[in-house]
Amino acid sequence: MKCVDDFRFRLGGRELVPIVIGGMGVDISTAELALEAARLGGIGHISDAMVPTVSDRRFRTRFVKDKLKLYKYNVANADKSDVRFDLGHLAEATRLHVGRTMEEKRGDGMVFINCMEKLTMNAPKETLRVRLSAALDAGVDGITLAAGLHLGSFGLIEDHPRFRHAYLGIIVSSLRALQLFLRKNARLGRLPDYVVVEGPLAGGHLGFGMDWARYDLAAIVAEIRAWLVSEKLDIPLIPAGGIFTGGDAVAFLERGAAAVQVATRFTVTHECGLPEVVQQEYFRAGEQDIEVNNISPTGYPMRMLKRSPAIGDGVRPNCEAFGYLLDANGRCAYIEAYNREIGAHPGAKKVSVRDKTCLCTHMRNFECWTCGHYTYRLKDTTHCLDDGGYQILSAEHVFRDYQFSKGGAIDLPPRGGAES
Repeated sequence: MKCVDDFRFRLGGRELVPIVIGGMGVDISTAELALEAARLGGIGHISDAMVPTVSDRRFRTRFVKDKLKLYKYNVANADKSDVRFDLGHLAEATRLHVGRTMEEKRGDGMVFINCMEKLTMNAPKETLRVRLSAALDAGVDGITLAAGLHLGSFGLIEDHPRFRHAYLGIIVSSLRALQLFLRKNARLGRLPDYVVVEGPLAGGHLGFGMDWARYDLAAIVAEIRAWLVSEKLDIPLIPAGGIFTGGDAVAFLERGAAAVQVATRFTVTHECGLPEVVQQEYFRAGEQDIEVNNISPTGYPMRMLKRSPAIGDGVRPNCEAFGYLLDANGRCAYIEAYNREIGAHPGAKKVSVRDKTCLCTHMRNFECWTCGHYTYRLKDTTHCLDDGGYQILSAEHVFRDYQFSKGGAIDLPPRGGAES
């Protein structure tokens, strides 16, 4: 019986342990988590979600406060079209976040950044171009284009000196999405270096409708692989979503996957950015405590814990400080839902908004508890402590368990935390 360590991910001229830790925002996949993956010979992601907020936390910058100060006059206004990001500040925040991370990188692995197209920021193309270019400027090993089709994203950076040298990949959930991307970008003569195929059991935003349960990751990967072979395209495939054990990973690697992307089990590690009180919620969750809903203003379904404080909360939109989901006309579905409830309950001190959530505020405050389908199995990967809580794991322990375990086995850590 094989284990993940019997395989290698060949990317360019590199040979890597075929384990990729997926990008989780806001600052859930921290620099520390990505650096551990790189040190251990795999690939770790940081996220560019709300990067000015992340910079303020990591480096004590003032990007969020300065933006709020500039647009404070507009706080009570339902029209947010005036609210814009300073592109220079956005570039600086990205360079700080990426640059400092790359300076600390050790080992034979790599650090990528997960870049979300759905962060439209009231200037979709301009802000995305800045984020991508600044990450390349700061020396990131690779960029994974996520949360959207990204049909024009390669074109935004085609003139960058590292466009053909950094590793660039995309996330898709169907063959059709991949075909659309390749057709749109054919003129550039630049294929993606890898494709992450994200299935219906992934955490957070999904590339499916509310009929997600009809789809199967293995079937999607097989369909894409067969098409690539028929087209004589050699693009590494990386399945993602619901890969909970080393045995799950081996099943895909034996069928030709180049690597696997995993995330859920790393949410309960010391290196993850989630506060421990939230990690304990993940441990305690049962299968019945997880749902896929439509509260995201992006229009994509999201998987999360039903107990997430973000669900039903009626916080005032905070676009003047954040505003990452404002479309090109300064609109956001949550603003419309919030104003609808305010109009329906005049004089109320607090309203409840059930159909949408202020994703910026709640992700920033770790109150939107997005999770993978198998989060309810996390309690089986560690020890229940005398106080009823669960022992937090190290990223190295989880990584090594994926790398060396066989079948469906999960190696529990030593009691007390000496895991590596």
